Amino acid sequence: MASNNISDRLTLHFDSLTRAERQLANVVMENYPVSGLGSITELAEKADVSTPSVARLVQKLGFKGFPEFQAQLRKELAAKISGPIEKHDRWAENAPDTHILNRFTDAVMTNIRKSYHQIDTQVFDRTCELLADQNRSVYVVGGRITHALADYFFLHMQVIRPDVTHIQSISNAWPHYLLDVKQGDVIVVFDVRRYENSTLKLIEMAAAKGAEVVLITDQWISPISKFTNLVFAARISVPSAWDSSIVNMLILETIIARVQEIIWPDTRERMEQLESMFDETKFFRKFT
Repeated sequence: MASNNISDRLTLHFDSLTRAERQLANVVMENYPVSGLGSITELAEKADVSTPSVARLVQKLGFKGFPEFQAQLRKELAAKISGPIEKHDRWAENAPDTHILNRFTDAVMTNIRKSYHQIDTQVFDRTCELLADQNRSVYVVGGRITHALADYFFLHMQVIRPDVTHIQSISNAWPHYLLDVKQGDVIVVFDVRRYENSTLKLIEMAAAKGAEVVLITDQWISPISKFTNLVFAARISVPSAWDSSIVNMLILETIIARVQEIIWPDTRERMEQLESMFDETKFFRKFT
C-alpha cells in the first residue's frame, strides 16, 4: 500500500466500493479520524449499514480487522493534534542517516506528488472562476502561522482584481469584516492542524451569510471543510518540528496564475497603473 493514511486509501478505492461501502466511507470522512473510533456496531449504525459491511470495507482498505483499522486511526489522530515538540521527537527518533537537505527535499517532493495527485481539477477550475468573477468580493483569512500565506495571496489578488480584503482572524475586530460579506462573495481560508476555533467560527458565520468558501488545508482536513466542497488538502509533514507550507504555497501560486490568466486584460491595466505609481513615487531603485 502506497500510503498508510486511511483517507488516502478511501480516496483510492472509492470508485470500486459498493453503495453501502461508499455510505460508510462518507461517514468515516465526516469528522475524520475521530468518526471511526467508536465500536464497529456504532459505526455501522451511524452509516445505516450492516456490521459485515464495515468489516468488508476495512479489509478492502488492507487491514486484517477492525482493531487494526482503529489503531491506524488513533495514530493519525495523534499526528493531527501533536505540537512542534512531539513532531520533532517523532522525526528525530526515525531519522535516517542522510543529510537533512536530502531528507527534507525528499519529503517535500513526496508531499507535492501525493497532494497534486488528489486535487480535483473541477474544484480547481471552479475556485479560479469564482475568484475571477469581479462581481464577487474576495476575502482572505489565515491563522497564527498561515497568516503569512494569506498575506502573500492577498497581495497578489489585490493587484489582479479589485475588491479584495485580508481579514485578520487573530484580531478581535474580525466580526467587523462580516458586516460587508454578501451572498456569493468568496472567502479563501488557510487552516492546518491545531485548527483554530476563531477561524472556524468566522467561516461558520460567513457561510451562514451565503459566502462561497475555499479551504486550503492539510491531509487531515480542517473541520471548516463541512462548509464547502472547494477543498485543497496539502501534505505538510517534513522532518522538522514545524509543518511545511510548500505545497500550500504551490497551490495558491497556481491559483494566482490561473485567475490572472482568466481576466488578463483587466489585470494588465491594473498592473500598468500600479507601475506608473511606483515610477512616480520612486518606490523602486532604477538602474540606468
